[in-house]
Amino acid sequence: MKRPKLKKASKRMTCHKRYKIQKKVREHHRKLRKEAKKRGRKKPRKDPGVPNSAPFKEALLREAELRKQQLEELKQQQKLDRQNERNKKRKLETDPDVKLSNTEPVTEELGQRKAKKAKTSKQNPKRLYCQELKKVIEASDVVLEVLDARDPLGCRCPQVEEAIIRGGQKKLVLVLNKSDLVPKENLENWLSYLNKELPTVVFKASTQQKDKRKRIKLVKVKKKAALSKSEVCVGKQGLWKLLEGFQKTSGKAIHVGVIGFPNVGKSSVINSLKQEQICSVGVSMGLTRCMQLVPLDKQITIIDSPCFIVSPLNSAPALALRSPASIEVVRPLEAASAILSQADAQQVVLKFTVPVFTNSLEFFTSFAQRRGLHQKGGSPNVEGAAKVLWSEWTGAFLGYYCHPPASWTPPPHFNESIVTDMKWGFDLEELEKNNAHSIQAIKSPHLASSILFQSSGLTNGVIDENDIPEELLKQKKQKQEQESYEYVKMDQGIVDEEGDDESLAMSPAEEACETLSEKSRADKQSAPSFVLDKMTEEEDDVYDFSTDYV
Repeated sequence: MKRPKLKKASKRMTCHKRYKIQKKVREHHRKLRKEAKKRGRKKPRKDPGVPNSAPFKEALLREAELRKQQLEELKQQQKLDRQNERNKKRKLETDPDVKLSNTEPVTEELGQRKAKKAKTSKQNPKRLYCQELKKVIEASDVVLEVLDARDPLGCRCPQVEEAIIRGGQKKLVLVLNKSDLVPKENLENWLSYLNKELPTVVFKASTQQKDKRKRIKLVKVKKKAALSKSEVCVGKQGLWKLLEGFQKTSGKAIHVGVIGFPNVGKSSVINSLKQEQICSVGVSMGLTRCMQLVPLDKQITIIDSPCFIVSPLNSAPALALRSPASIEVVRPLEAASAILSQADAQQVVLKFTVPVFTNSLEFFTSFAQRRGLHQKGGSPNVEGAAKVLWSEWTGAFLGYYCHPPASWTPPPHFNESIVTDMKWGFDLEELEKNNAHSIQAIKSPHLASSILFQSSGLTNGVIDENDIPEELLKQKKQKQEQESYEYVKMDQGIVDEEGDDESLAMSPAEEACETLSEKSRADKQSAPSFVLDKMTEEEDDVYDFSTDYV
């Protein structure tokens, strides 16, 4: 038997053993440190915030605070809704006899609320746009209609111009924005054409957002020079002097309304005149949703307005270019093919460095391969390429131009007396000098590097709230379903006589959309197999642009 240990075992060891253990511990810690370096820092980094050198710091901080407040309010509202739902459930559980009678009205109420919310989300924005546009026209003494210099005729709305003429003693001035994306010869031709009707100002708004594709590593000095060039506004003095001269002749403070179709640069014109980012500007269409007063000085105040609402009776290219909808809502292939059909094919090939194509699907496949847009399995992403083309065409970087009409014919809502009234009170000689100076200052592209585009003419718009009927939309959707059913029968070799009678009585918008769908079917027959896999889901649908915009 072992004797019981009266004392604890000694921890003494040889120096050789102790040093060996310490060495092993050091090696282990070193190994852990190396692994931690490879993984990266685990501690969350603090938000550095907005630097003091950043422009519009105060505005950004205000926006951040507003967002925080809105998020907190939403969270509180959600909590209250959850509590109310729980209380209702508890009441139903406590009263089992009245359970069947109480559940039905509760479900009905919830259904009614959901239906109301859906109606407001669909109806209210566009009706509000009409109301706000009317308010801007009524409140303003001078109305600036901002036009995209690449397609000035397509950016004019005859319905709005008629409403301004009917409004009484109101002046209408045209502003050719984005004039740096058009060749100088074409810009001069458009200026001489539009000056016959209304006083026109050549303008190039200052762009705060830079093109991501043109990021080049430069020295700090070169970077500052490039930024200053892109932020320079051209035509500001001419427009300012024009408004000041009219204010002096009228002898009172004036309100200047800024109107136009989406993505023509209304808010950027106001920001460049004020030299501050007051109005929200972005790539997405229809950011401005209500009128906003911006005082330039004591005598002149500018009113920002929401965009025009496009009528569904317009052509397919006009609906694709001028509608305040995202590309996710619009079918990208049909919208982009409608735009591509109006452009010169040879110049498109040279601009995008793509091989010669016979139809839109061939172009999108080669364009996707050129830009590196691929799906799983290596097939080109045709829809992604269509989205890129649509976003570039409606953006502020692609250069294309339209020829003005050969002979000037006044529109039906204009005559000689109206033209003279509109020009009264403005110093037109000084305006011509300022326009010539701004044309010289603008660095415009060459004719060879820009694309020729065929304009679809004046774009019709909707002003009155009653002109946005919902019943017509339902009827159009029913017609769409019937037409898609007829196309399925056509593929099977069976055609009804009733379908032929209905197809004869169609609106011009439906005919345009039907031609687009027929083109896409013809393209599918000549397209490769990997493209057809992408298009099989959309074979039975006939798309109408009017359902998304009204």
